[in-house]
Amino acid sequence: MDRVAVYIKNLEEALESLVLKDSAYRHIVELASAYLKDSKYYYSIGDKETALATVSYAEGLLDALKMIGAAAFVWKRPSEIKNTRTVMVAGTFEILHPGHLAYLREAWRLGYVVAVVSSDENAERSKKRKIVIPQQQRAEVLSSLYYVHRVVPGRPGNIFDIFEEVKPDVVLLGPNQNVSEDMVRAEAKKRGVDAEILRLPELKQCELCSTTKIIQKIVATFCGDASQC
Repeated sequence: MDRVAVYIKNLEEALESLVLKDSAYRHIVELASAYLKDSKYYYSIGDKETALATVSYAEGLLDALKMIGAAAFVWKRPSEIKNTRTVMVAGTFEILHPGHLAYLREAWRLGYVVAVVSSDENAERSKKRKIVIPQQQRAEVLSSLYYVHRVVPGRPGNIFDIFEEVKPDVVLLGPNQNVSEDMVRAEAKKRGVDAEILRLPELKQCELCSTTKIIQKIVATFCGDASQC
């Protein structure tokens, strides 16, 4: 993690632990949270100077609250944050739904989240259908989510080559990703990466917690059946 990423993660954890002692200052905490979102967005597009500026604004707001006794929280030492593990997640992320959020939330709980967005070619090969939303747009939407620190576009070809760029400490697989933990571990080691391989144990259960179900619902709602579209 570089310096800006350390500051962002430290701010996240401070906000997570914050206890507001005077509700009259809630809007200040909300403003700090908004600056955090801005910082993560600018960091995701490579504008580290603006990311650093916005995270600094948020830090100043929280420090002011702490000084007047309106809030309690803990700043960690940079060395503690630098030891945070990099957690890689990967997927198509074509139509975001609560299942994706559960996956990303668990990754965020484990560390610094790098989300790999599959290339259009690889996504179509995996899904066995055309991909409607192109990679660039999928990545842009994903980068705006609270639980994602950095988005990396996946490369066409071998999906495991991305290990050479991300070098994760942890790989979190989704419950319905059709690849074994042993295979992922072996492919990572081939590329000099010794990562812990974990899997989210179960799918989020809801009516539309699946891209396929969402597509089927759209077709049924607007077409009656696929032959009428």
